[in-house]
Amino acid sequence: MPSNNSATRVGVYVDVANINRNGGYGMGYEVLREFACRDKAEAMRLNAYVSYDAEKARRDSYYFHRTNSFYSVLRDFGYKVIQKEVKWFTDEDGNRVAKANADLDLAVDALLQSEKLDRVLLVTGDGDFVQVVRALQNKGCRVEVVAFKNVSHELRREADMFMSGHLIPHLLPIDRGLEENIWGEIDHRVRGICYYHKNDFGFMRFLKRIDPNLWLTDAKHPDSPYGTAWFHDTSLPLGSNGSISHELPSRRYIFEFKLIKADQDKGLRAVDIQILAEL
Repeated sequence: MPSNNSATRVGVYVDVANINRNGGYGMGYEVLREFACRDKAEAMRLNAYVSYDAEKARRDSYYFHRTNSFYSVLRDFGYKVIQKEVKWFTDEDGNRVAKANADLDLAVDALLQSEKLDRVLLVTGDGDFVQVVRALQNKGCRVEVVAFKNVSHELRREADMFMSGHLIPHLLPIDRGLEENIWGEIDHRVRGICYYHKNDFGFMRFLKRIDPNLWLTDAKHPDSPYGTAWFHDTSLPLGSNGSISHELPSRRYIFEFKLIKADQDKGLRAVDIQILAEL
């Protein structure tokens, strides 16, 4: 661990293809960096692993320019872009199959570079990284995981901390057309989980800001970065078997909802609740 006079050393490793396929397309990489360094940590490594189809780039100028513009943005935010070129093969049935798996590159880099890191943030939901998490922990690193959908249960369990990317303020924009949404403000939308439910009402908890005190989940604590909003079951969405209220409270569901000022000074209320993701 670092001395009292030095910052925590962080390495960020992003499995871009996995994230883009599983709910994280459009993720703000500058916000991800802010989250990784939320306790004034120093970003020693910022690696983004991408698949690049050189054959498609030669025949498709739109793909070429869009892809390289994305890579330039990543570099502007301080990320090193590690390209894994797509290889094309013909299977037994004569079909062309593309392969470009950067998992091994990410795993090797994280393990080798961890010698000079205190914390590693893996941005992926791929269960193939479970052994990598264990190896990093055995080398003395704290390992955190951020992902969106289709996240391996074993990966979440092995990580020192798992955070759904949906819950990190501004990491994934809330798209409401041309309407500007201000995260956590009254009459705007936010994302959170249901941590309490009884009879026909409950409470949602949401992260108000990126903050080092993520463990202070009690919103009443003066240093807690969390806020709460109560809701009535009539604001809940319907599941396949009707209202999902009988399954609450639960960390299984990520909800998106609008915050309004409750009557009679009863704090915030969550309305127009939607299920955004299911873990």
